[in-house]
Amino acid sequence: MDGVLIVIAILAVGAWQTRGHVRGAAPNFALQVLDGSTATLASFAGKPTLLAFWAPWCGVCRANEGSVEQLKEWAGDRAHVVSVASDYRDPEEIRAYAAEHHLGDPVLLGGKATARAYGVQAFPTYYFLDEAGRITGSSVGYTTSVGMAARLFALP
Repeated sequence: MDGVLIVIAILAVGAWQTRGHVRGAAPNFALQVLDGSTATLASFAGKPTLLAFWAPWCGVCRANEGSVEQLKEWAGDRAHVVSVASDYRDPEEIRAYAAEHHLGDPVLLGGKATARAYGVQAFPTYYFLDEAGRITGSSVGYTTSVGMAARLFALP
């Protein structure tokens, strides 16, 4: 019985944390990538996609970097795992952070406007998209690479 109550509590907290998140089609974007190119939502069509919204000052984001990078390795070319820097002073701060923490590509310079478009109110926030760019789920806070993989590759 205690296990059931714990699961219900976890699901309720998750639902409350994501209550302001976007559902349905993911908002389009055209964002600069750290390599100087531009990425749009359409750039990631055709494969499941994880959009990981984070900020360089966020301790939980820092703690969860390993899980995101592990997911990139596991996903290989079967999915896109995209880091979206969302609250920072300037692009150089993100370049330095990405280099220091060995973040894999792509790292997008999203900014506060992109975070607002997705209803991001806390970091890290994760959006799981299907091959057509439709949102299949979202979560907030520390998430294991196994948990992210389960949501990213879940069947509709």
